[in-house]
This record gives sequence, C-alpha cells and structure tokens, in this order.
Amino acid sequence: MSRFSFFRNIVFIMTLIAVTAMTGLRCAAQAKKADAAPDTLVLSNGDTLHGTLVQEAGGTVTFHSDPLGDLKLSWDKIQSLHAGESFAVLKSENKSRGRKATENLPAGAIDVANGAVSIHAAGSTPATVPVKDAAVIVAKTELDKQENHEPGFFTGWNGAATAGATVVTATQDQYAVSGSLGLVRVVPTVTWLDSKNRTSADFSGSYGKITQPAYTSGGVFTPATSTKSAISHFDAERDEYLSSRLFALGEAAFDHNFGQDLNLQQVYGGGIGYTALKTPTQEADLKATMQYEKQSFISGTPASQNLIGSTFAASYLLHLKIATFTQDLAFVPAYNNERAYSADETDTVAFPVYKNFGFSVGTLDSYLNDPPSTEPPTKRNSFQFTMGLTYALKSKY
Repeated sequence: MSRFSFFRNIVFIMTLIAVTAMTGLRCAAQAKKADAAPDTLVLSNGDTLHGTLVQEAGGTVTFHSDPLGDLKLSWDKIQSLHAGESFAVLKSENKSRGRKATENLPAGAIDVANGAVSIHAAGSTPATVPVKDAAVIVAKTELDKQENHEPGFFTGWNGAATAGATVVTATQDQYAVSGSLGLVRVVPTVTWLDSKNRTSADFSGSYGKITQPAYTSGGVFTPATSTKSAISHFDAERDEYLSSRLFALGEAAFDHNFGQDLNLQQVYGGGIGYTALKTPTQEADLKATMQYEKQSFISGTPASQNLIGSTFAASYLLHLKIATFTQDLAFVPAYNNERAYSADETDTVAFPVYKNFGFSVGTLDSYLNDPPSTEPPTKRNSFQFTMGLTYALKSKY
C-alpha cells in the first residue's frame, strides 16, 4: 500500500467516525427534547393547556402555548400548574432583590395547586410558598443571566425617536424641522430585580427659517430678509446604584440656542440621586450635582464665561395604556456668578397608534437669567412646542 493510500484511508475513517458521532449526538438531543414533557396549566374552568411557563410577576402568569401564543393570566384563573424546568421563586416579603437575596434561592420543577407553589429542588425536601407571597417565578437560567451577566453595548436599549416638519409657502416662505432621540438602558433589564446601573442619552433639535422675498413698492426697493431659529440639546448620564433607590451619577450636557445668543453651553458634573417613587406605572427621581459649566456666546458681551455650580433636577414618568407622560425639571445655579443661573422644563406626551408607531406632543421651556448684551436685546426665556411621529425602540436581552 502506498503512503498516499494509507493517509487517504486514515482520513476516510476519521471522517466516518466524526459523522457518526455528530449524528448520534443530534439524535440524542432530539430524543431528549422529545422526551421532555410540556408544562401543563389547568384553567379554573377545567380546560388544560400544554406549553411552556415563561414567568410570573406581580400576580400575572405568562404561559406560552404554540396554538395561542403568550397568554397572561391572573392566579384566580388558574386551578393548577406544573413546570418541569428549573424555576426559582422570589417572595414578596424580600424587599431587597439584589444578588445576595437571589443567589441561594432553591430552584427546581414547580407545582401550583391549592393556593401554594411547591419547588422541587434536587436532593432536598420540596419548599412551599403561598401563591400570594410568590412575587416572581422565573427560570433559573434567566435569573442567572440577569444577575451575573450584562448585555453588550448595543443590547438592552429602550427609548423613542421622534421627527416632525412644517413647510409654509405664502407671502413669506417658512419651514421648520424638529427631531429627538432618547435612549435608556437599565441593568438588570427586568423590573423584578434591583437595578445595578442605568445609562441614558438624549438628543433634541429644531431648526427653522422664515424668508421674506425682495420686493419693490412705490418705487422703493426692499431687500430680502430671513430670520432663523436653532435649538439643540444633548445629554448623557451614567447611574451606579448604591442601594435599590440611592445612586451616584456622572453627567455631561451640551446646549445651543440661537434665540438666546448661546453658541454652546457645556456641563460636566457628578452627584447623587434618589428614586422617590417607583411603581409599575410611575417613577420619580430627584438629583443633585456639582459641576463645571462653560458658556460661549455668538455675538454678545462677554464672549464666554466659566462657572462652578450645581444642577437640582426632578424627573417624572407616568405610563398608561393610552399615553406616556414624561416631565423633567432642572434648576442650575452658579456659585461664582450668582446672576448666571438658568432653568429648564421639558414635558412630553406620547400616544401609541400602531405597533411601535405613535404620536407625541411636547414643550421645551428654557430660561437663561444672564444673557449677554446684544442688539436687539436677547430675551431670557425661550419656549418651544413640538409634535411629530414617534417610533418606540424596544430591545430584548
């Protein structure tokens, strides 16, 4: 036998062994999958559903059935439930839902009947929890993923993008465009665990122009004139939670407002925040920072100024089925120039229309107490009203 034939036979035999092994593993996996019995849910009227238990949170059970999709049922609609995968139960009495509170939870197959949840952990006596005390029932794999891992940089973001435009052609030509993008990511990405960190970024901008064409009247020529408006804002913030409600934060913000002669305002600071209100439909945060602030102006005097100050802010979110309301308030004093304080208020109401699309209206009120001296005089207050089409950004992890 030649050396070439010998190596060819060896390669053939190794390939045959590999194909056989892979086929065997595939068949074993399929057999294991086929042997795994589906979860069973018996409704209060006696009907039986077969599928997969997704989770339970706040008294609402999510159960997936292939013919019906995801079903959300309250406990009073359920007579019994059996799930064969490994599940953990978080009790409502546990105020803290951090890693220490969840790492030693018993996990196993569960049975729900007669107002109690039984967890069949391997090698131990089944643990029993009253249904009314079972705040969350979640797969052990999902609990481990949320507690011990973090999503990649481009994963887990939620928010909304909004765009609007107005065009008028008449004696004067006018157009205005506006847009905004708001993103936030909270880790863990589920509401039934305490937050570890939160990252947010927001951008909003509007630009408009009114043009009066040149004309001649009574032999007098009047040249064309134009008036523009331009307002833009960007901010980013990182929160690190020290407890379930208290957090440390770092932030940066940039503003431009042509109507206030503000070329660029830069803010860099850090501080603390506290979640004063947190329910499934509402959340309110209070924040206080120390910061460096630099203001540069377009044509006024002085051309720029450097400030040391603070931001005292409050944010509120109300989420309803018909609309979502958000409000942000901020007061920004300067300690080295008591006249150079400012304040902002932003209000937005978004109405869902179809799937991820919606409609929103909002206002942005900005007050700058110490604008530079200009001709004509610069007004201290700037008010903006916007409305447009909104697309909700939803990311799963």
